[in-house]
Amino acid sequence: MSAMQPLPGFRDFLPDDCAARNYIFEKWREVARRYGFVEWDGPVLEPTELYKKKSGNEIVGQLFNFTDKGEREVALRPELTPTLARVVAAHEREFRKPLKWFSIGQFFRYEKQQRGRLREHYQLNCDIIGESDLAADVELVALAIDILRGFGLTEKDFVVRISDREFWTDFLRDKNVPEERWPEMLQTIDKSERESREKTAEKLGMLADPVFEVFNKGATSAKLDNLVEGLRARGLAEFVDVDVRIVRGLAYYTGTVFEVFDRGGKLRAIAGGGRYDNLIAQLSDNAVSMPALGFAMGDVVLGELIRGRLQPERKIDIYIVIAKETRRADALAQVQQLRDRGYRVDFPLTSAKVGKQFQTAEDLGATLAILYGDEWPQVKIKTLATREEKLVSHQELSAHLPAHPSLSS
Repeated sequence: MSAMQPLPGFRDFLPDDCAARNYIFEKWREVARRYGFVEWDGPVLEPTELYKKKSGNEIVGQLFNFTDKGEREVALRPELTPTLARVVAAHEREFRKPLKWFSIGQFFRYEKQQRGRLREHYQLNCDIIGESDLAADVELVALAIDILRGFGLTEKDFVVRISDREFWTDFLRDKNVPEERWPEMLQTIDKSERESREKTAEKLGMLADPVFEVFNKGATSAKLDNLVEGLRARGLAEFVDVDVRIVRGLAYYTGTVFEVFDRGGKLRAIAGGGRYDNLIAQLSDNAVSMPALGFAMGDVVLGELIRGRLQPERKIDIYIVIAKETRRADALAQVQQLRDRGYRVDFPLTSAKVGKQFQTAEDLGATLAILYGDEWPQVKIKTLATREEKLVSHQELSAHLPAHPSLSS
């Protein structure tokens, strides 16, 4: 591989890519805060043992892990939940319950790259800690729905498939399956849509027919019905389907689980999560036990889903055109005043033809151009979209500009 290329599964973010990423982050933050969630974050590097404790030794094959200069075994974080559990166990007495926390961070997994999955990605994590009532599950699913609605998506674009791990643990108990085999059976059910019916039947053995019967007829539970009704009260029921085929392969889930998919079924899951009431106690040294639930939404699949909906970011509000170099000092004084007021302003660093300066203003997406030239002590304001022009005294310029720095009105 050329040293001039990014590593496989990693991305360069050129300005337009960075603008799209920032747009996603802004929507994530905006909606999460509307729901009363507060932002936090943890370190990008953690002890490898933290991930082994949660997922077992097999997780190591998916990690970017190494021995640091202090002879510590460390790994770039593949997810946030173990860090969250560690932090909550250490600091939970400092906060009123329930905690409603969100985080936006970069995560790393050493695995085969494919569509919708890279070796690094950014991810929104939203968690509610310290509330066992189903109202928290309703709140979390509603948040996931509203985040996607924030990007202009509707019930025709995506669906939240909700399920309940307890439905399957009750099922396995009724079938007298030993509890030590439950994780294996649940993983098989979780993978059933991605594997052939024959392979699933082989793994399920005697359970194959009753499991397939559940798949064919569908199933629900009082808990799931109440979850849907809670969303219906908010006008969000059309975004969800009860689908017990959703199990979530991770063993730490204990109750309701859900995954979000595009309606066309062309992409990987957009988001997923559920209840993990026992995980904090499992990962904490002081065995703090707290009910918890959360979900994660990555930027890669979401970016594919909303690609055609992204609006190019306007890079600046105002471009200062310097038609006569003798007016440069006056123009630069105005540049500083406008920037102090919050406007995004640019200007030519060196002498350039007026036509080229106006073209630069267009290329940068400016709303207004202000020309300093022969008209001084007046300046010319040009609205680039309509080509409308007007002369105003440079001393009264501020009165002729939109008050809001974004010039979006």
